[in-house]
Amino acid sequence: MKRATTLAIAATVGALVLTGCGNSGTVSGFKAPAVPMATSLGHNEGAVSILAWPGYAEDGTNDPKTDWVTPFEKATGCQATVKYFGTSDEAVNLIKTGDYDVVSASGDATLRLIAAGDVAPVNTSLLKNYGDIRSFLKNQPYNSVNGQMYGMPQGWGANLLTYNPNVVKPAPTSWASVFSPTSPYAGKITPYDSPIYIADAALYLKNTQPSLGIKNPYALDATQLAAAVAILKTQRHQVSEYWSDYLKQQQAFENGDSVIGTSWQFIVNLIAADKKPIKAFVPREGSTGWSDTWMIASKSKHPNCAYAWLDYIGGPAGNAASAYYFGEAPANAKACDVIATTDKDSSFCTTFHAGDEAYAKKLWYWTTPVSTCLDGRTNVKCTTYADWTQAWTAIKG
Repeated sequence: MKRATTLAIAATVGALVLTGCGNSGTVSGFKAPAVPMATSLGHNEGAVSILAWPGYAEDGTNDPKTDWVTPFEKATGCQATVKYFGTSDEAVNLIKTGDYDVVSASGDATLRLIAAGDVAPVNTSLLKNYGDIRSFLKNQPYNSVNGQMYGMPQGWGANLLTYNPNVVKPAPTSWASVFSPTSPYAGKITPYDSPIYIADAALYLKNTQPSLGIKNPYALDATQLAAAVAILKTQRHQVSEYWSDYLKQQQAFENGDSVIGTSWQFIVNLIAADKKPIKAFVPREGSTGWSDTWMIASKSKHPNCAYAWLDYIGGPAGNAASAYYFGEAPANAKACDVIATTDKDSSFCTTFHAGDEAYAKKLWYWTTPVSTCLDGRTNVKCTTYADWTQAWTAIKG
């Protein structure tokens, strides 16, 4: 599962000039490099090279019963080669080689790829399935610039406040249960192991210390970052384990080493399947989350097959297969009908809130912090992901 990887930093991101506000709306004020956009499609070239998070492009190699790449090949004549990567930093470096046509990018990578000219703007009118993509996943700060989309949305999910209801009583309603210096669960708290977790503390401060003026948890000036770091340094002494391996977090909850912390829905499902006590939800302050996008390399050698892949993986069948296997809400509204034909209790899309726009609006999707504030402020310089990485090292000691 790719969510069990550590987010990486790119130095170029810190120099981006961006403006924006809230947890929705296209990025504006950023001049992307002049990379040509396709105006029409020709014949498929017969091949496509896919750079993907594990679980997004399964071709039967890992499990013969798990294969949605072969149907794509048969339908399009584009023979696919798939390369999996383990971190966003690895993906960013690999796409620069010119050896890949498409890449599945998370919000911590998309803006760097755009800024470096490594991906091309996408002509969504050439994607027949784009119209079925959930509207709240389109034209977002992590996948568009000045109203221009740079890809096909794949899926999304929330970073949930997760707890053992047999131990955590009364049931929590706020992130205070993991960030309060007097939390009764000291020694049993499990946070996500990444600098991007600073945004979780910032989101908590946004709601509990309004005097700090935090409007966007990814847009922190030096004072705001210091406040988030202070909370996390206090939390450090209450932590049972920082997690990045989902299997280890599952085990920690099941054996009682951890009783509360940040987790993902598919991990909660695994614990519940083992008949262990577990509950998870989005607290009243909201949560951070992720939304991934398929992007086309500017150096693509097979642009027609690249568009064919985006259309397929964003279509009902491809999107249903990948989202169901991976464990996230599918981006295509029709994918849930496809999933319902195979999911025995037809609860998958309900569990993952696939069509719940109100739920989605509670989430602040991972977006790389940059020096020009994402919340629109122009009178102050915001901290970059490089600053966050240094802070994370200090937090963990």
